[in-house]
Amino acid sequence: MSDAVRLTRLPNGLTIVTETMPRVETVSFGAYVTAGTRDELAAENGVSHFLEHMAFKGTAKRDAAAIARDMENVGGHLNAYTAREQTAYYAKVLKEDLGLAVDIIGDILTHSTFAPEEVERERGVILQEIGQANDTPDDIVFDHFQATAYPDQPMGRPTLGPSSIIETMSRETLMGYMQRHYSPDRMIIAGAGALDHDTTVELVKKHFADLPAPTPHTAVPSIYGGGEFREMRELDQVHLVLGFPGTGYGDPMHYPTMILSTLLGGGMSSRLFQEIREKRGLVYSVYSFASPFRDSGVFAIYAGTGEEQAAELVPVTVEELKRVQFDVTEEELNRAKAQLRASLLMSLESTGSRCEQLSRQLIVHGRIIPIEETKAKIAAVTIEQVQAAAARLFRGKPTLTALGPAAKVPGLATITEKLAA
Repeated sequence: MSDAVRLTRLPNGLTIVTETMPRVETVSFGAYVTAGTRDELAAENGVSHFLEHMAFKGTAKRDAAAIARDMENVGGHLNAYTAREQTAYYAKVLKEDLGLAVDIIGDILTHSTFAPEEVERERGVILQEIGQANDTPDDIVFDHFQATAYPDQPMGRPTLGPSSIIETMSRETLMGYMQRHYSPDRMIIAGAGALDHDTTVELVKKHFADLPAPTPHTAVPSIYGGGEFREMRELDQVHLVLGFPGTGYGDPMHYPTMILSTLLGGGMSSRLFQEIREKRGLVYSVYSFASPFRDSGVFAIYAGTGEEQAAELVPVTVEELKRVQFDVTEEELNRAKAQLRASLLMSLESTGSRCEQLSRQLIVHGRIIPIEETKAKIAAVTIEQVQAAAARLFRGKPTLTALGPAAKVPGLATITEKLAA
């Protein structure tokens, strides 16, 4: 851990980590809660996201308008997001306004009132958000993919939740979930930029003093299943996601898998982009991605194509997945390493990204990982490791989701057979 990074653990279990960044005039500050969609009961699916919305709707000392006004009066930005394994609340302000940022985020996480009229109003907003997602095929196809890859378990459920549950979710459900999961032992407080660690710690002690006491919690394991989902819709394009069981953050093949994703579908020079878009003109958009979780992961390829082109697209993609298992060049490897390394280093110039990285490293690894260690792991990846990662991934059970005029998309059995040939 560098001299710029400091960490304090309070007696109640709350962890505070900061990184002082010279030559910047701003500060990013956030509270990262290790609770998300995978921590929800089936009957409360969507509660993490609903709660994230409600945190901005009023506290004992600020109504919703005052929360927005107090932050924007100093030119700051306040936001939040919900993911499968965490929920984050964060702000970016000028360095002299750090105290206000800590005050507001602490206030919304410890003194939110969940006024009944605000619950009803925000219920309508979230139902509109769900409707918008359902009308956006290149968005909702990923929910179908997740549900198919992780069937009948929390990891496969949609972050927004289904309309049927949101329509009846009670104020008591929201408050109970917050009481169970927003405890100090399940929260990382991170700050980066023009700040002083000791000052930040004192501010956090003051404004996060009323977090609930810890309660026992056991995460439901995520177990990849795989399978096929196909929904016929009248659309101009077929939206496809083809995926496989991937690697978690702690898997020894994590970095070879990230390199594989980059060289296979991570940019304009990648194999899939060059073969499928540039040479064959089958798509406008095609890319691969590796999504690691704490105990599992997925590796997938997305493409949007025409109804007639779908029959050609899938076999071509499968051939590339087979070829990369035994044919990777030194030039490709070095280019993928450079892309991954540059992306990492560029992100370090953002105070917000630094908060994200610090919190994620503590949540996943329990320590701050020096940048030199990460660079060394990227540099150490070999051709043989990338090919081994590809062989491991693409011999696993596939997950196929198709949305749109998908009649000509080959079925899962055909894809599995071609991969094994």
